[in-house]
Amino acid sequence: MVARASFASEGLDLPMREIARRVGLGIATVHRHFPSRADLVTAALTEHVAACRADMRAALDDPEPWRALSGVVRRFAEHRLRDRGLNEALFGSHPAAAAFAADRREQSRALRRLVDRARAAGVVRDDIGVDDVRICLAAIASYRLTRPAAGLHRLVDLLLTGLTGLPGDHQLLADSAQSPPVQP
Repeated sequence: MVARASFASEGLDLPMREIARRVGLGIATVHRHFPSRADLVTAALTEHVAACRADMRAALDDPEPWRALSGVVRRFAEHRLRDRGLNEALFGSHPAAAAFAADRREQSRALRRLVDRARAAGVVRDDIGVDDVRICLAAIASYRLTRPAAGLHRLVDLLLTGLTGLPGDHQLLADSAQSPPVQP
């Protein structure tokens, strides 16, 4: 679908007139099928959202907690690279996000289960919670796509390493931030 590819590469604010031009239709024809931008965005992203839902179900079914959780984070990054519009619709304040509210809630509950399971298995630090993983996802979502993809992959590796870091590492950082600077 042309609209989906256009939203993926250029974001959800691409004018409907431009999408109509790319499809080779008049704007009135597009509006007859999709009365609002939100209707067009919903139609364009519904299949992709269903694939994300299936990815999360597969992660929940994975018996290996770290593979399941880290796989979700890595797939989120891949979606960030491939589909700018999806992140805007699901995690941003775009009006089209309302159509996917139930999906966001279900994904949030599933992520919490993955994090709890990983913590119980001892594959993430004891102090890691779902909000920490959400911070990781927010960092990935905010990555500027004008940079090379290798940078995003490096960011994901660093974030995942932080989730599994040695217990107490975060306390060392907090202690050093409170210590006066060493005088030469």
